[in-house]
Amino acid sequence: MTADVYRIDFETLESFMTDVFIGVGVPEKDARICADVLITSDKLGIDSHGIGRLKPIYVDRIREGIIDPVTRIDVVKDGPTTAVLDGNNGMGQVIAKKAMEMAIDKAKAYGMGMVAVRNSNHYGIAGYYALMATRQGMIGITGTNARPSIAPTFGVENMLGTNPLTFGMPTDEEFPFLLDCATSIAQRGKIEVYNRLGKPLPEGWVIGEDGRPRTDTAQVLKDLVTGGAALTPLGGIGEDHAGYKGYGYATVVEILSAALQGGAFLKALSGIENGKKVPYRLGHFFIAINVEAFTSLDEFKKTAGDILRELRASRKMPGAERIYTAGEKEYLAWLERKEKGVPINESLQKDMLTLKAELVLTKYHFPFE
Repeated sequence: MTADVYRIDFETLESFMTDVFIGVGVPEKDARICADVLITSDKLGIDSHGIGRLKPIYVDRIREGIIDPVTRIDVVKDGPTTAVLDGNNGMGQVIAKKAMEMAIDKAKAYGMGMVAVRNSNHYGIAGYYALMATRQGMIGITGTNARPSIAPTFGVENMLGTNPLTFGMPTDEEFPFLLDCATSIAQRGKIEVYNRLGKPLPEGWVIGEDGRPRTDTAQVLKDLVTGGAALTPLGGIGEDHAGYKGYGYATVVEILSAALQGGAFLKALSGIENGKKVPYRLGHFFIAINVEAFTSLDEFKKTAGDILRELRASRKMPGAERIYTAGEKEYLAWLERKEKGVPINESLQKDMLTLKAELVLTKYHFPFE
C-alpha cells in the first residue's frame, strides 16, 4: 500500500456514491441500488467494478445521454417460469436486480426461473445477482454481453464482449461459492486498474492487429475502442493453451444474452453509430434454481461445503501457502476491508474530488483533501 492510497469506510463510500447518482438524475431508490452494487464490488475486493467505475462508466455516460438515469422497465413476456424485460436504456443495476428478483420469485413457485433482458447497460459485478439467489437458498446464474473486446481464436478483431458467466451456490461455510469472472483472461476494468497504477500489462492479456501480445496499457485502452487491439479469451492466443474454450464460453453468453430476447449483439454493442456515441443496448440473463426442488437445502449446503473443504485440503504445489476455492478470496477481502476500509488510489481521489465539487457535495470531507 503506497503513501498516496487512503482508506474510506463502506458507509461513507456508499453514501457518497448514492448522492452522486442522485446528483446526476437517478431517483433516490434507484441510486441506492446502483451504489449498493458498486460498494459490494469494493467490499469483496473486486476493484475493477467498484467506485472506480462510478464516473467513467455511469456518471459520464448519463451526462453524455448514453444512459437514461430514470429507469423504465417494460415486461415484454411473462410466464410461470420465464420472462423477458426491456430496460429502455436505463440503469443496468436497477434492471438487473428487478430481473433476478423475478427469477427468484418464479423459482420459489416452480423450482426454476429464468429472465432475459434487452436494452440495458453495464450492470456492475455479475456476482451481485448470483448472491441474491444464494441468500434465498438458491443457485444463481447470470451472464451479460458487452461492448466488443475479445477476438475469436485465430482472429485479431474485437468481436465479443468480456461476457462473464457467473455462478453462485449456497454452502454451509461462512461464504457461498461464487465464480464471477470474464470469459477473457482479463476484463477491461482490470486493464483500467493497471492504467490507474501506471503498470504495463502482463503479456498475453491483449493481442494487437499483428497477432502479437500488447502490454502498453494506456494505448491499449484507446485501441480497444477503435479496434486496434483485442482482449484474448481464457486460454490465451491460439489453441496451444485452449483459447478456444474461452472463446466458446464467450459465445455461449453472447447467444443467451441476445438471442432469447431479440437484442443487439457483437458489433451492434459498440456504442458507436456513424461516428457518434449511442446507447449500448446490452442483454443479460438471470437463472434461479430452487435447491429445495431437488434436495434439502441443508444437505446441498453440506455437500457443497465438503467439496470445497476437500479441494482446499488437497496437496499443494511446492512453495504454495494455500489452495483457495471460488468466493473465498472475496470473503477474506471483506473481512479485511470492513475493518480498514476501501483503498482509494490517487486517480480515484481525483475523480471523487471532481464529482464532489461538480455536484456540491459539501458534507463529505475526505482524508486526501
